Amino acid sequence: MAKDLYETLGVGKDAGADEIKSAYRKLAKQYHPDMNKGDDAAAQKFKEVNEAYQVLSDDQKRKQYDMFGSTDNMGGQGGGGFSGFGGFGDQGFEGFGGFGDIFENIFGGGMRSRPANGPQKGQDIRVNMKITFEEAAFGVKKDIALNRNEKCEECGGTGAKKGAGRKTCPTCNGSGQVRTQQQSMFGSFVNVQTCETCGGEGTIVEEPCEKCKGSGSSMQQRNISINIPAGIDDGQIITMRGEGNAGKRGGPNGDLRIYITVKPHKLFERMGNDLYLDLGVSIVQATLGDEVQVPTLEGKVKYKIPEGTQPGTVFRLKGKGVKVLNSNRTGDLYIRANVEVPKRLNDKQKKALKDFAAQAKLGKNEFKKPKSTF
Repeated sequence: MAKDLYETLGVGKDAGADEIKSAYRKLAKQYHPDMNKGDDAAAQKFKEVNEAYQVLSDDQKRKQYDMFGSTDNMGGQGGGGFSGFGGFGDQGFEGFGGFGDIFENIFGGGMRSRPANGPQKGQDIRVNMKITFEEAAFGVKKDIALNRNEKCEECGGTGAKKGAGRKTCPTCNGSGQVRTQQQSMFGSFVNVQTCETCGGEGTIVEEPCEKCKGSGSSMQQRNISINIPAGIDDGQIITMRGEGNAGKRGGPNGDLRIYITVKPHKLFERMGNDLYLDLGVSIVQATLGDEVQVPTLEGKVKYKIPEGTQPGTVFRLKGKGVKVLNSNRTGDLYIRANVEVPKRLNDKQKKALKDFAAQAKLGKNEFKKPKSTF
C-alpha cells in the first residue's frame, strides 16, 4: 500500500481514536458504492479508506504501521498486507466491500435497510378548491365528500380477527428483511430488502379480520366541513390535521391539504390585502368636481371627486379592502381617476371649448418629469 494511511483518512499522525472514527464515517459514506454506482474510482477509494481504518483503528496494527510503515506479516497474515482483513476476496461481505462488522459498529447498521415495523403516519390527501373573490374576502364554509382510508372499526386497525393474534412471518422468520447473496467484480455481497410478505413488520395475522381482510383499514366516504378564513388569497393552502388517511401500526392519521384557487373579480384587482379600481371621470367632473357612487365589496359608497382632479390621481378609501388573514385589520381600496377626453364633438361644442381655452388662457404646453403612479 503505497499511500500513507493517515493521508488516506485525512488525519494527522497524532489523531485520536474518535477523530479517526469520525473521518472514516465521513469518507465511507462519501465513497460508498451504493452512492456512486458504476464509479470505479469511488469503489477503489472506498476500499482504501476501509483498509486504512482497519489498521489505524487497531492499536497493535497502528503501532506496527507507525514503526515500520507497513502491515505485512502482522499476526501471520501473509505478504498481502490486508488479505486477512476481510478484503475483497472470497470471504463475502454485507452491504458492500467486505466490511460488514465495521459498518455494524460504526454506522449502527445505518447502511442496511431496517424493518419498517414502527408506527407510521398516514398519507396526506390533497384537495383542489376554487372559490369566488367574495368568498375569499369574507370567508366561507364548504362541505366536501372525501374518500379516505380509515382504521377498520371491527379490528381496531390490527387487521386480525377479534381474539386472534399474530405469528412470526415464515418468509423472513421475524426479521422483516429478506437477504439474497450476489456476486460482483469485488466479490460476494448480501442484498437486504424489506420482506414483501409482512411488509417489514416481522409478523403476520393468523386469522384476518373479515371486514378489512387483514389490511387494518378500509376506504370510506366522509363529508368534511372546511372553514375558509376571511382574507385567504389565491395559491394558499389550508391544512386540516388528522383528516387524511389512517396511519399504520398505531401511527397518526395524515393531513388534509386544501389548495385554494380564487376566481378573478370583474372590477377589482387585489394586491395583498388592498384592492385597486380604475374610475372613468369625465372632463367636466374632473374640472368641476362631483359626487360619485364607488363600488366596494360591501356595496356602493359615496365619494366626492375634488375640483381640478388630474388624470391618474389616486384616491384612498381606508378599510374598504380585504381583511388581513387571522387579524382584525383590513386593507384599503385605491381608486385611480381616468379622465375621459370627449371625441367627435360638433362645431358648437368645439367652439365652446375654444372659447373656454381662450378665457382660461390654456394651450401652453409644459414638459415635466413623470410621476410614479398606481
